[in-house]
Amino acid sequence: MFNSKEKNQEKVNTRTMERNVIAKNSTFVGDIKSDGDFRIDGFLEGTLKTAGRVIIGTEGSIKGTVEATNADIEGTFSGQLTVAKTLTIKGTADISGDVTIGKLSIEPGATFNATCAMKGAVKELNTENEAEKPSEKTA
Repeated sequence: MFNSKEKNQEKVNTRTMERNVIAKNSTFVGDIKSDGDFRIDGFLEGTLKTAGRVIIGTEGSIKGTVEATNADIEGTFSGQLTVAKTLTIKGTADISGDVTIGKLSIEPGATFNATCAMKGAVKELNTENEAEKPSEKTA
C-alpha cells in the first residue's frame, strides 16, 4: 500500500526526468519555468529557469536569461547564464554575455566572449584557506 509521501516522491522523480523540446525552425518568445530538462533546437528569446539540464543544439539559439543546474551548449547563447553545477561548451558553441557557473568545460573551437564567475570554486577556496590558518591564542 502506498502512502501519500511515496506517491508524491514518485511524481517528483518523474517530473525531473522529463525533457522539453523547442524544435528546429520554432521560435518561442517569453518566460519558461520547469523542473525538467530542456533541449533547444530552435530559437528562444526570454527567460528559462529549470532545476534540470539545458541543452542548446547546434542550430539552437537563446537570447535572454537562463538559470539551470547543468548546461551543454553547442549552438548560440547571448545574455545572462547561471549554471549551478557544470557548463559544457562544445566546439561549435558561440557564447556572449555574463556567465556564472560552478564548473566549466570548453572544447577547442568554441567562441566564448563573456564575463565569467565561478561561484563553486570560490566557496571551496575560502573553506581551504580557513582550514590552513593556524588558530590564534591569546594569553
